[in-house]
Amino acid sequence: MVRRILCLALMAALLIVPLAAAEGAAVRVAALKGPTAMGMVKMMKEKTDAYEFTLVADPTEIAPLVLQGKVDIAAIPANLAAVLYNKTEGGVKVLNVNTLGVLYILARGDDIQTVADLKGRTLYASGKGATPEYALDYILKGNGLDPEKDLTIEFKTVHQECLAALLQDENAAALLPQPFATVAQIQAKQQDAPVDLNIVLDLNEEWNALQAGVESPSTLITGVAIARADFIEQNPDAVKQFMADYADSVAFVNDDNAAAAQLIGEFDIFQAGPAEKALPYCKIVFIAGEEMRTALGGYLAELFNQDPTAVGGAVPNEDFYYAAE
Repeated sequence: MVRRILCLALMAALLIVPLAAAEGAAVRVAALKGPTAMGMVKMMKEKTDAYEFTLVADPTEIAPLVLQGKVDIAAIPANLAAVLYNKTEGGVKVLNVNTLGVLYILARGDDIQTVADLKGRTLYASGKGATPEYALDYILKGNGLDPEKDLTIEFKTVHQECLAALLQDENAAALLPQPFATVAQIQAKQQDAPVDLNIVLDLNEEWNALQAGVESPSTLITGVAIARADFIEQNPDAVKQFMADYADSVAFVNDDNAAAAQLIGEFDIFQAGPAEKALPYCKIVFIAGEEMRTALGGYLAELFNQDPTAVGGAVPNEDFYYAAE
C-alpha cells in the first residue's frame, strides 16, 4: 500500500494545480468511507451549500484529487498526509487530527489480557507494509516481543480473510480496524456454530502505555484532515469556518451515536446498525493546534523510525501544521 501511494504521489505531483475557490463557491472536500468520513456527517447533511463532498473507498483515489487541485480539503490517513507534504514540498498542510487508532485485537474468551499473552499464538492481520503493521510492531517490541520469533503473524489481503481464518482457529487472534471489528463480532455470532469474539486489546491503550513518562508523548493516529496550502492562503475565512463546522459535526457524532449512525447509513459510508455499535470504538476526534502538533509529530516520527518511506522519506517540518491567524 505504501509503495502504491508513493508511486501515485510521484506521478501526480507534476500535475498540481493551484486553484482558489470562487467567491461563495462550495469548498470541495474528499473523505474516505469509514471513520475519517463518519465525523463529517452533520456537515454533509446540513451544510450542502457550503461544501461539496466526495467519498471514496481507497486513499489512492484521494491523492490525485488533492494534487491536481480538484479538491480543497481531504480527510486521509495520517501517513499519507506526510507523504503528500514531502512530495509537493509543502504543498499541503494538516488541519486537524480526526481519528485516533482504530485497531483492535479480537479473540475468543478472555485468555489474552496483555500484549505478552500473544506470545506463542497466531495473529491474523491485514495491512502488511502499512500503518497497521508498523503500529503492531511498535507495540509488540515495546512489550518485549519479537514479531518474527515470539508469535506467528499471518497477513491477509482483506479483513474478511482475517475473520475467516480466526473462526477456524480457536486459539488465534486477529488485528482488525473499526468499524470492521464490530462487523466481525456480529458475523461470528451469525455462524451455524455461533462464536463470541471479544475485543481483548485496544492498540490505543497499548500505545499510550508505552508513551507514559515520555516528555512529548505521541498518540496512535489513523486519520487527519489536510488542505492545499494555496487554498488556505487564498481562503483563510473558508478554512476557519470549515474547522468550526467540523468540530461541531464531530461533537454531534460522539454525543448522539444513534442519530449519527442513521446519517452514516444515509450517505452510504457504512451500514447504520453496525455503525451505531462501532462508533464508541472509532475514536473520532477533533484535535488541532499545539496538541495536534505534539500527537501527530510524535506518531510520524515513530513511523519514520520503522520505515522512512511510510511518511515520504522525512518527518514533516513545522510548516506542515496549520495555525489559524
